Amino acid sequence: MVNNKYSGMPMCRVFLAFVFALLASSGPSFSQEITPPDMDKFHIMEDSMVKSSDSMYDAYIPDDRVGYSERFAKQLVRALKIPNSFLYPFDKIKNKINIIYADDNSFRMFNWAIVPSLGTKRYYGAIQMPSEKLKLYGLHDYTEELGKGAEDSVLTNGKWFGAIYYRIMSNMVEGRKIYTLFGLNSSGPASNRKVLDPLIIDEHGVTMGAPIFGVASENFPQRRVNRFILEYKKQSQVSMNWDPERQAIVFDKLVSQMNDPHRKYTFVPSGEYDGFRWGNDMWNYVRGLMKVQVLKDGEQPPMDEKQ
Repeated sequence: MVNNKYSGMPMCRVFLAFVFALLASSGPSFSQEITPPDMDKFHIMEDSMVKSSDSMYDAYIPDDRVGYSERFAKQLVRALKIPNSFLYPFDKIKNKINIIYADDNSFRMFNWAIVPSLGTKRYYGAIQMPSEKLKLYGLHDYTEELGKGAEDSVLTNGKWFGAIYYRIMSNMVEGRKIYTLFGLNSSGPASNRKVLDPLIIDEHGVTMGAPIFGVASENFPQRRVNRFILEYKKQSQVSMNWDPERQAIVFDKLVSQMNDPHRKYTFVPSGEYDGFRWGNDMWNYVRGLMKVQVLKDGEQPPMDEKQ
């Protein structure tokens, strides 16, 4: 378990950790509305955030993008300090950054990535709880430091396997709620990674990673992984998402183009699909979840088949 707060972080991430830590605070139950004067403040502040977001993505000098991203983060926190900010949808910056809600609406996440230099990508995130007074957990990209231990690590103190999330699902495990976050990390030079990352929020803060997947670790075969990662060739299209009809997470089964399981950047979809189904407090691995259908030339698949 990684426990040393801020150890090994670049200074820009230490700065963001400090900002989010200072501004996170508990508050009363969430049952209010945004007043008209506060709504005006939101509109003005959001306009400024749009300008900063444009610069953090497109600044002519790549090194400047980090500074603009830090400015955007500070502007976001100032806006979130307005009472009942959880109710404000931030419709203008939805087109600039990722804003995603848990399936039970128990929190939302602000999430974005910038390219500060050629061949690098840095992820940013913050989790907001639904309270009148701001309760915010900052997330700090720890991907590079994890290396080959990414699937085995349990991260605390805001450390996080950076990704852009596209779904958040909740399940109960021994009376405690665990969220499964579906994300994409494309920071590798030759490969991308789809990730299922467990999230726990309790009185101790945020914990990322838990052994809820029926998959053995490559590094520790007697243990289950703490996050499930599909790593694959950069140019490939790989799917991993919830299928409500099958009541399962469905993802591409991958194979190495060079028949080398250690060279993840050679992995591509095989045409088959595996998956996970929830049961007994864990995601159970299901092989061959979707059958492969061989079509004749010009033949179209049935409309109910998942592509």
